Order: sequence, then C-alpha cells, then structure tokens
Amino acid sequence: MVATSELLTRIPHRPDGKRNWPIELKARIVAETLVKGVTVEGVAKRYKLKPSRISGWRRMARDGELVLPNLDGMDFVPVQIEVSRPPDPAIAQSGQSATLDVIKGDVTVRLDAETPPERIAQIAAAL
Repeated sequence: MVATSELLTRIPHRPDGKRNWPIELKARIVAETLVKGVTVEGVAKRYKLKPSRISGWRRMARDGELVLPNLDGMDFVPVQIEVSRPPDPAIAQSGQSATLDVIKGDVTVRLDAETPPERIAQIAAAL
C-alpha cells in the first residue's frame, strides 16, 4: 500500500490550486471510514481533508453515485434470500413490479425486482 503522504503528492491540482481527487481514491477513502473503529475525522486528518468533504463523498456512495472497493480482499458479498410470503397475484395483475430489499444492519435499500444483477451487486458491495 502506498504511504498516505506519497499518495497525496500524486493527486493532480486544478487551475484554482485545489486537489482533483480521482473517483477511485474518493471511493477508497469513503470505504476506509466504514471500517469498525475508524472515524471520519481520523481519515480526514490522514488525507488532509475536511470531514465534511468525506461526508459528502459518503452521501454520494449512499446515493449510488460512488461504488466502494472491498477492503478485505473478498470478491463477493454474502447474500441471504428470504421469502416473506408467496407472491401476490393481485400485484402481478395490477402491473406493479415486485421489489427486492438489500439489507445491511439498519440500512435497507429497496429496489425494483427488475434491477440488473450488476447494479444489485454494486449496491450490495457499497453497503
């Protein structure tokens, strides 16, 4: 892993002098804040950022605009499929689509059942 100080010297700057953070680095920084025992303030200090900047990136991740890397080296997300009740024929006749809930702790993301598997995997990985 590249030392933080060495990494910061490689970040390109915009004409106004501000750093132009690559999307992959934003995602990695946000992922670091999700590790148990790590604080946003601690990560912000390490990268010489304001905590509010990282909080904005975390919001992007929650909104699906930023896909986070898997920091533990695993290439999959454990999934548990639970059928709460049989499909309702009335829903099928009404034209409404079924939903799929992706749950991690106290966070639930409700998706249309027609959501592409790739997108579901991205969301599950982000959680």
